[in-house]
Amino acid sequence: MTDNLLTTPFGARTTAAEVLADIDLSGRRAIVTGGASGIGRETARLLAAAGAEVTIGVRDLATGVQVAEEIAPANGPGTVDAAPLDLADQKSVHAFVAAWRGPLHILVLNAGVMASPLERTKEGWEMQFATNHLGHFALATGLHSALAAAHGARVVAVSSVGHVNGGVVFDDTNFEQRPYDPWAAYSQSKTANVLFAVEAGRRWASDLIAVNALNPGRITSTRLGRHIGDISNSPASFDPTSTDVSWKNIEQGAATSVLLAASPLVEGVTGRYFEDCNEAGPHRPGVRRGVAAHAVDLHNAARLWQVSLDMLATVSTAA
Repeated sequence: MTDNLLTTPFGARTTAAEVLADIDLSGRRAIVTGGASGIGRETARLLAAAGAEVTIGVRDLATGVQVAEEIAPANGPGTVDAAPLDLADQKSVHAFVAAWRGPLHILVLNAGVMASPLERTKEGWEMQFATNHLGHFALATGLHSALAAAHGARVVAVSSVGHVNGGVVFDDTNFEQRPYDPWAAYSQSKTANVLFAVEAGRRWASDLIAVNALNPGRITSTRLGRHIGDISNSPASFDPTSTDVSWKNIEQGAATSVLLAASPLVEGVTGRYFEDCNEAGPHRPGVRRGVAAHAVDLHNAARLWQVSLDMLATVSTAA
């Protein structure tokens, strides 16, 4: 964390369209994971409306193609297409990376699962950590050369205020030695998103790749909360009466993502955590804002990077 926090004219009620007003992304190429619904769809739609060539990574290709057709600009240089991508399946991630050609200017790591029942990948990895972190880690590192070729690329990791509830338990990331708690697993995976931004920002600065993480706010009407059911089933810290975390609609929820993906206001900024279109300060106990110390700890960030490499090294991605 820096002592001087970056601020912008935007805030919690700003929409993504307002952030991208008058920004021309013609000639830029972007990938948005989870771009078929929610804030991912809005992010992809507006990047394309600004002129970018956008690929949405989707598990259901038929649905993805339909969404791409719906959100593609009616005219202008921007385009939207869809490609199969299952972040919980390393073969799928590998195939997506292998199929990519040319430079990549914007990578928005948006897809995610929240508070799901215990499920494991075929490698035995806990599903939230595997999807929210490892899948995105493999995607971003696999696309590193394409990002470097853009000479000024941006990577955006969508985290959550939920990261403040707990860090990465390095000795038991997959809940093999402790009882499974869906919210603890979610918090761990969202902390991992921030730690990734911290370490990737450090490692890739010389390649002119900016990497930042964000809390989009508590977004209404998305599929992310499908495992929760009624809001009363979520922990007290997510109580809808709380004024600590901003509740937003989808148009507002995508604003911080597109700010980090395309705004000149954050040019050259890397390794930081944002909320409500501004850099977040340190988290304070009892407040649902800010970035937790465990999520920006340099030792934790470096350790997670190596742990992630070690885990992926055990996987065969052969066809």
